[in-house]
Amino acid sequence: MLEAHDAAVVEERSARANPLTDDDARELLRGVSRVILARGTKVVELEAAATKPSDLKGPSGSYRAPMVRRGKTLLVGFNREALERLLTARASSRPA
Repeated sequence: MLEAHDAAVVEERSARANPLTDDDARELLRGVSRVILARGTKVVELEAAATKPSDLKGPSGSYRAPMVRRGKTLLVGFNREALERLLTARASSRPA
C-alpha cells in the first residue's frame, strides 16, 4: 500500500526486537498534534495533548502496531481505510 502512494519509510522499528518504551511513546506524542487510534474496525481521533501513552496500548499491554507518522498525525494500529486517508491526505491540508 505504501508503494502505491509513493510513500517512503523513514524509520522502521521491530515491535518485538526493540519494543517501544513509555518514554518513546511520550516523545512520539510530543511531535504530533493529532492521533488516530485504530482498534479493529473502530477508529478514534484524539488531540495528541490529551493522549496518554497507555491509550496507545492494546489489551496485552504492549503498544499497538503499526504506528505510522505523517506530518503531525500519528496513526496507531491498523485500519485500511484510516491508513488510506492518511496516505492520500493532501500535503497542504496536513499540519507541518
